[in-house]
Amino acid sequence: MADSVSLQFVSPYAFEAMQKVDVVRLAALSDPELRLLLPCLVRMALCAPADQSNAWAQDKKLILRLLSGVEAVNSIVALLSVDFHALEQDARKEQQLRHKAGGSNGESILVSQLQHGLTLEFEHSDPLRRLRLALSELLAIMNKVADSNGEFFLRSSELFESPVYLEEVADVLCILQAELPSLLPIIDVAEALLHVRNGEWFLCLLVANVPDSFSEVCRGLIKNGERQDEESVGGRRRTEALRQLCQMNPSQALNIRAMVVEECHLPGLGVALTLDYKPDTADEAVSPLVSYVSGLLLGTNGKVRTWFSMFIRNGQQRKRESSSVLWQMRRQLLLELVAILPRSRSTHVPNDSDMDSESSSGYSGLREEHVVKASALLRLYCALMGIAGLRPTDEEAEQLLQLMTSRPPATPAGVRFVSLSFCKLLAFPTLVSTPEQEQLMVMWLSWMIKEEEYFESAAGVSASFGEMLLLVAMYFHSNQLSAIIELVCSTLGMKIAIKPSSLSKMKTIFTQEIFTEQVVTAHAVRVAVTNNLSANITGFLPIHCIYQLLRSRAFTKHKVSIKDWIFRQLCETTTPLHTQLLPLIDVYINSILTPASKTNPEATNQPITEQEILNVFQGLAGGDGGKVRSQYTITTQLLILYYILSYEEALLANTKTLALMQKKPKSYSPALMDQIPIKHLIRQAQGLQQELGGLHSALLRLLATNYPHLCMVEDWISEEEVTGTLPLLRKMLLTSSSCKYSQTQLREAFQNVLSGGPRLLRILEHLTLLSAGDLIPYAEALTASMGVLLEDAVSRRILQTVNKLWMVLNTVMPRKLWVMTVNALQPSVKLLRQQKYTQNDLMVDPLIVLRCDSRVFRCPPLMDITLHMLNGYLLASKAYLNAHLKETAEFERQGQTVSNLGLGGQPDTPEVTREELKNALLAAQDSAAVQILLEVCLPSPQEELQLGGGGGADSLLRSVQSAPGIPMRKQVGDAEAQGEREAEGGLLSDLREVQCLICCLLHQMFIADPNIAKLVHFQGYPQALLPLTVAGIPSMHICLDFIPELLAQPQLEKQIFAIQLLSHLCTQYALPKSLSVARLAISVMGTLLTVQTRAKRFAFFMPTLPCLVSFCKAFPPLFDDVMSLLVQVGQVSAADVTTKARDIDPLIARLQYVRQKPQEIPLSESKYSLRKRSAEELGGADPDVQLCYQIEATFMDIISSSTQAL
Repeated sequence: MADSVSLQFVSPYAFEAMQKVDVVRLAALSDPELRLLLPCLVRMALCAPADQSNAWAQDKKLILRLLSGVEAVNSIVALLSVDFHALEQDARKEQQLRHKAGGSNGESILVSQLQHGLTLEFEHSDPLRRLRLALSELLAIMNKVADSNGEFFLRSSELFESPVYLEEVADVLCILQAELPSLLPIIDVAEALLHVRNGEWFLCLLVANVPDSFSEVCRGLIKNGERQDEESVGGRRRTEALRQLCQMNPSQALNIRAMVVEECHLPGLGVALTLDYKPDTADEAVSPLVSYVSGLLLGTNGKVRTWFSMFIRNGQQRKRESSSVLWQMRRQLLLELVAILPRSRSTHVPNDSDMDSESSSGYSGLREEHVVKASALLRLYCALMGIAGLRPTDEEAEQLLQLMTSRPPATPAGVRFVSLSFCKLLAFPTLVSTPEQEQLMVMWLSWMIKEEEYFESAAGVSASFGEMLLLVAMYFHSNQLSAIIELVCSTLGMKIAIKPSSLSKMKTIFTQEIFTEQVVTAHAVRVAVTNNLSANITGFLPIHCIYQLLRSRAFTKHKVSIKDWIFRQLCETTTPLHTQLLPLIDVYINSILTPASKTNPEATNQPITEQEILNVFQGLAGGDGGKVRSQYTITTQLLILYYILSYEEALLANTKTLALMQKKPKSYSPALMDQIPIKHLIRQAQGLQQELGGLHSALLRLLATNYPHLCMVEDWISEEEVTGTLPLLRKMLLTSSSCKYSQTQLREAFQNVLSGGPRLLRILEHLTLLSAGDLIPYAEALTASMGVLLEDAVSRRILQTVNKLWMVLNTVMPRKLWVMTVNALQPSVKLLRQQKYTQNDLMVDPLIVLRCDSRVFRCPPLMDITLHMLNGYLLASKAYLNAHLKETAEFERQGQTVSNLGLGGQPDTPEVTREELKNALLAAQDSAAVQILLEVCLPSPQEELQLGGGGGADSLLRSVQSAPGIPMRKQVGDAEAQGEREAEGGLLSDLREVQCLICCLLHQMFIADPNIAKLVHFQGYPQALLPLTVAGIPSMHICLDFIPELLAQPQLEKQIFAIQLLSHLCTQYALPKSLSVARLAISVMGTLLTVQTRAKRFAFFMPTLPCLVSFCKAFPPLFDDVMSLLVQVGQVSAADVTTKARDIDPLIARLQYVRQKPQEIPLSESKYSLRKRSAEELGGADPDVQLCYQIEATFMDIISSSTQAL
């Protein structure tokens, strides 16, 4: 818009005065400035004001005085005297006429019969005709704009182009818009003025005379603007007009720029406004232009980024123009870049002596106050080139390279600048085009390597650019170009499309001139570890470099030991955990176990030694949970624990590969594992889950695989009780964290437990207030004295308190506690022989736990401890055997393969056999433990004698079990007589409590592995225990699944046991499945009757006939089937003894009678009882006679139970 350059625009001072109606400022304006504002001032002076205050009255007088000396005021007053209502009516008629005529200018109501040109008509016309001429011309332009569909045009209008009448036309325009706002909306008028010459000048005057419309006009122009303003003449005119408006009102320039970004229109305007912006206080760090363009390209709004990138790309396609906003922006950025360059920079490459001198002309340093600005400029140029596709000119590329290879001071900002410069070199290697520039870059990289340690120490940062150099070198050596691209993008903070092929030159320089692989590995080992490494330290650290070198197997390839560096770094860690530590440990373990190549199986790293591991846990006295007094942090100890567990797991997982290479790495000894407080560390990690990231969950996974006995559910539940609210309240009673009793006092109190029980109880009660960690020193004294507690006179409260303390200690040191407890509870004979079991002994043979003093089996608190240990060692034994099988199987199979080269299929046979043997051993182990525990549930002969056979300790058995051959009603009567004795002895006896504990454990075992239940019941156990197991073990219902299989066994004992078990299950679980199995059992009994010999028939039916009573009691529909079976058995038995007893024949008749009329039985019960006694006297020696009367007794019991139920 060069056509309006010579015109005078409204100054910011005048516009602000109009905005605020500051009469004093208005009076200070010059006549030319005041002339531009006359339309508004005249209307202000003549129109009736809404403000009736005295202050405005005085201001109005001042305005009138100000206008009184201006000649042009009279013409404006004349314009205001016109009848605007009639003018608006004519204008609307003309609009309708033009609309009907299709926009042609043939007729005009406002202006008719123009005899001369528009300018001469305007000159010779009165005010009304002037208004009509201007209004007609303006409406014509507005109509054409509305019909143009966004296509720009420039209307040639004599009225708006004549320099003589511009001020008069502007007056008319302002009066028209002010008096006819509905006909001439200011936004539409502003849009129309863009299509005439001098339009921006008219627009500024219009807005200056209506200052409140500034934001509305600007927003309307921006909304209607082009997405790319420099692409068209219309866009450039719109940008220039808005730029002039913002120069008139500079305080709103940034708001208008925000509108531009919001609408994504007119990008050149945003840049132009930024170039025009002059802040009140200059920011020495970053210029407004750098901040604005960086915000657009590096912000989170992808739409804005794409829009501005298109502006850059399109602007480069046109030839260079000085008027282009893009080239103005580039020139300004280049000037800012040159302004901060070190003095006397050039592409001259100095010699070695020059490089050592800081005052060298070619290598003067970057000033400290310019470092932040230089970093911002580098990031901006990266965004312009990488995101917006800017192609730098030779001058820009030269100056950029000078800036990138400059040397900043040793500050954190300097470290950041060097990192950015290095990444920019990698992202845009085309900046280095000549051999001189390449040599300059190599010298600068060499300076980086030399000064890295000094920068890190002087700047006080842990993440320096040295690690990045090392990391990039490793990536180049391993050809991981995508990793380099990711590293560059993350450092620059932007996503840039970098072609891997563009890095070929940099790869050659790095791998052949600067960092050979051997230099990389040798340098990496010498790099100091990061002190107090945590997630709070960001950036690229030595750990990243070591991780990449381990992945590429560079250390083993060049025989460089990295074990010491890794151990030192693990020891220098703290919370929150750095995310690279766990991957580092994993890749280190992999480098220990698997060689770099098959040709060199010895090329592996060395594992951390056992002594170094022990040193980490040296302060943890007591092995499995000692009090932490170590110099190492909990993070270090948890990481070392993770290393050991992962190493052992990886060793088992890679046994096949290692066997093929005939290599067997050494695993860590069980003695070492016994010294590591695994459970204590896991418990501490549980409270630090937020700070440890994924370490806690990883440790739990490894623990569940390798140490399942430390992950028992009941242990987690008991830990919740130990760490709950109630224990915390109890600990508030403890005034001091230290215990006032020593271990020696505890031992002495245990020795005098019989005479000094209250003192021991007082000490134990005080110990319950201590935390689990504080209890650890007392563990040995507590377990060593457990044998004393087996005496009869020991208080039950003491036993329960010891049990409670043991469970608390179990949460922090389970493994060592179990070993000490097992040794303490051995029988006195073994204690005299000083036979001590180790952890390994107990894992190989868990049944050692049950070879304790027999008195433990009648001491419920200690039996609870024993069962807990037994369950743990059974789980540990499974894990131990699985690990042992994996550890040795591949090596033995490999040897078997070598020795049987000529035998196809032979190598697989031992493996299958080993797996089967292992499973058989585990099954035998579990079943043996169950059988021993079931045997413990039986009362001993001494207990039977002590109780006198009248209920007592075995009341659980006798109360549930029905004695064979005794009528049901007699048992009911006896139960009432036994009630008081059982209430006093049976239900509260030690035997009853031990039985409950054992049943609870057996329930857990059966649920965990139902095959154990099947195996135990196929083995069988005393029939007297069936009432106990069925009633006390809730999972016994699973036996219904395999009872049909048990019935099908050929052994008579198993068949009898199956029927007896089924009778109790039917009573306990009256389910449809039980009914179907009972029907099957009755059918099997009928089948066996037809095939058994006389002796087997007696042995089978005598114990199984009473079970039919339970079948009928649980399922009355079975009455007919059972009766038919009894009649059949009676007929067979009676046929064998017809010659031995006279009343056998009538027996069959009685059975038939009873089957048909059971209601008459109670009347003849006394006769039946008399006959039974005489039969026992006469035929007691004959099995068939006994069986006959057993049949009749069963018959009567069934009928008796059914009538009682009715």
